[in-house]
Amino acid sequence: MAGALPMLLGAFAACAAVALMTRGAGGAAHGLHRAALAGVLALGAWILFDGLVLHGLAADPDLEQLARGQIAGRMIARLWPVWAALALTFAVSLWYRRRLGLYGKLFDSPIGMIGFALVMFWVFTALFADLIATHDAIAQISGMRNAPPGTALPDSGARGAFFLLGGDSQARDVFSRMVMGARDVLAIAPAATTFAFMVGITLGLPAGYYGGRLDAVLTFVANLVLAFPVILLFYLLVTPDIVATGLPMWMAAVLFLFPVIFLCVLWNSRFANEPGRRNLLVGVTLVAGLWIYSGLAFNADPLGLWGMSPNMLNVFVAVVFVNAPTVFRITRGLTLDLRSRDYVAAGQTRGERPVYLMLWEILPNARGPLIVDFCLRIGYTTILLGTLGFFGLGVSPESPDWGSTINQGRQLLTVHPHIAIAPAAALMSLVLGLNLLADGLREESLRD
Repeated sequence: MAGALPMLLGAFAACAAVALMTRGAGGAAHGLHRAALAGVLALGAWILFDGLVLHGLAADPDLEQLARGQIAGRMIARLWPVWAALALTFAVSLWYRRRLGLYGKLFDSPIGMIGFALVMFWVFTALFADLIATHDAIAQISGMRNAPPGTALPDSGARGAFFLLGGDSQARDVFSRMVMGARDVLAIAPAATTFAFMVGITLGLPAGYYGGRLDAVLTFVANLVLAFPVILLFYLLVTPDIVATGLPMWMAAVLFLFPVIFLCVLWNSRFANEPGRRNLLVGVTLVAGLWIYSGLAFNADPLGLWGMSPNMLNVFVAVVFVNAPTVFRITRGLTLDLRSRDYVAAGQTRGERPVYLMLWEILPNARGPLIVDFCLRIGYTTILLGTLGFFGLGVSPESPDWGSTINQGRQLLTVHPHIAIAPAAALMSLVLGLNLLADGLREESLRD
């Protein structure tokens, strides 16, 4: 009961803080609300720190097994860079939210704030993974095979020498694999989704604006790709037989060109009347873009700064190829609706070129639905990456990505559930956060 009291008090303080944030979100932030919020957060943080962290770190170094409160305390303590980064991010964002556009308005939505907190928790965990992880994620330690949570390493009295979430079937630390797995997931999902959006937007804008034969051809190709079940198509693109043909590399050669094309057209349309500035921006984009392109698509960067392993390239290309047709259809539909608006007609009357109208009149007004879909699509991509890892087709066999870890623990789920539960909970919380974030952005974009 004594150990549960700090948790209850800390949870009450957190609820009070959320209530205060919600109350003050509708209008100008009142000084009393800010002071009360700061006080409640400080009180809750101290109660949790004193009740869990200090209690958890006060373990006898000769213990062979940590208690549940001690496990929680040590995990909270290991995550201190994440808590500090989250506190700083929320403090700055809440203070300047009226100057931050749609991002600032996100903090007027409790659902959006919760989703943002969950997403940023894993983003900061990935960034500070080297500081947080207690052991090498792929190191096998004798005697720790299927070890339960909180087990001390054999013949070690060090205070940090524990497997906080136990060991897996190959005697690796589940906690460290969960932490490092966040880096693997967040290194692929957002970047691949961004590339997919570049492809979809670059093709969807002209298809919706011009219509006709161009629209018919591009829509047919998109529908052809979407006709295949997503998981099956994703699975086929990364199988060894398909990879051996070199198809993923040639697909990357085509798909990875779209961001360069998009940016060059963007600068050319915006600064057509300023040749010096336009040439500078286009030149920098071509030099930097083709340099990065050569490294990512062909692993031919002479400086070795840009490149992807063959397995990661296969997964990356599969994500872009599967998601791009859906983004194309969304962009095309929005363009069909927006091209008849008055501001587009006014631009045509001024003599603006179609490319300018698509990129600087239609696209900015379609940003709300596209941003919401971007967040949702990162969540879908995260699930797809987990599915690939579950089937053993992830980045690499020893990778700590969550899907591979879940797959390795599923056969022992009834005996040693901790092996699969930890990465499954991480995957669920990240996807939940992305969905809540998308809901908050949708809610605020509709008010715009």
